[in-house]
Amino acid sequence: MFSRTVLSSCKRAPQACLFRRFATEASAAHEVAQVDAALSKKTARPNLHTGIILSRSPIITRTPTAFEKAYYAYQTRIHRALHNPFPYDFYFKQGSPLESRFNIEERRRERKAFGAPFGVQTGETSEAEKLAEATMRDEEEAMPRVHEADINSDFKNLNRRGQRNLYLLLQKQENGTAVWKFPQGSVDRGELLHHAATRGLEVECGNNMDTWIVSRNPIGVFHPPSPASAGGAEEDVVFFYKAHIMAGQVRPNRTHTQDFAWLTKGEIKTRVDEDYWLGIKDILSDF
Repeated sequence: MFSRTVLSSCKRAPQACLFRRFATEASAAHEVAQVDAALSKKTARPNLHTGIILSRSPIITRTPTAFEKAYYAYQTRIHRALHNPFPYDFYFKQGSPLESRFNIEERRRERKAFGAPFGVQTGETSEAEKLAEATMRDEEEAMPRVHEADINSDFKNLNRRGQRNLYLLLQKQENGTAVWKFPQGSVDRGELLHHAATRGLEVECGNNMDTWIVSRNPIGVFHPPSPASAGGAEEDVVFFYKAHIMAGQVRPNRTHTQDFAWLTKGEIKTRVDEDYWLGIKDILSDF
């Protein structure tokens, strides 16, 4: 209810009083609209997605550094200099092929530890030793540490970069642009996140792989930046799950995916967007 002062002023200037009343009502309506917008923004449910960080663990040991090689060689020399002689007469029949094989291996170990003239055979070589040496030459053909896939830059081969962890990335089209991302899928209403992750991996990569999702708990979360043209679009949230490939190979769904590659952490950085890289780099292994 207006006070006497307001009523008297309205009698003197009715137009000004009416303008003031409508201005107050408009301001109150604007404040109510702002509160409603803030509440609706708070209660808006984001679009949930799950991503799979599918990795292939190293398949060969890391190449030792020069310091590590020198340390192991030094320890080997100390061990061989201090150890008691092996009583091979008790374990091998004299003149047998097994005894000849052991003698050859022992001389090689001596030569490797101390260098020449240690481990150099003196006297004539018996037929058993010649046969053992021929057999051991065939066995000593080790697999090369650099695979053919590394030479040919075959990013789809699971044997490449055997000393490093490899991660599966898929190339997709988003807003007319080719982008590289981990396998990703949406979460249905009422669906558990780890179930959505398993389903999404099969939809994106096929069922020709033997995989293992490590845990039911995600190892990371990513909030993709909303494009400027989206306006008040709902927020997207991606929960990442860790998985390992045990056997098989990817057969991506060509309706969703253009290409795939098995990449190291450093190679991933050169292919993904900067925002995506900043969101995932801390959950990837450096080796």
